[in-house]
Amino acid sequence: MKFSEWAENVPDEIVNDSLWRVEAYRLALFITDLSWKDVSRLRRDERTVSLADQLYRSLGSISANLAEGYSRGTGRDRARFYEYSLGSARESRDWYYKARHVLGEDVTRTRLDLIVKIIRLLLKMVPDQRGEKIKEIGSIYRSESQ
Repeated sequence: MKFSEWAENVPDEIVNDSLWRVEAYRLALFITDLSWKDVSRLRRDERTVSLADQLYRSLGSISANLAEGYSRGTGRDRARFYEYSLGSARESRDWYYKARHVLGEDVTRTRLDLIVKIIRLLLKMVPDQRGEKIKEIGSIYRSESQ
């Protein structure tokens, strides 16, 4: 499913909230919806049942922490929740990589590219809110769309 097709079906109660303007939030909701089929597929293989649960919870946590942080009154407080979201995005990337044996290379690559985009956005959002840079040690994120 394409993002534009998906976005047309998001309820007005979500779209009309100012949080919807946050690209990382929109993408996090999108990948969580995309993952529904992935998680269902992982649950059919007894070796990946717990992986499916971990993956879905970490993906859901990305947008949930963005939503909670967005509602906080200070930049430092928002940054803390955005950092939680960043941790969940990295955790999700890890789980998707581990799921590649069941999901296949194409699905895994597509999901990893989307998660990397979310990570990049969060790496910009956190210091913008905190007022200082995140100290990343030589991390370079690339996706196939570059």
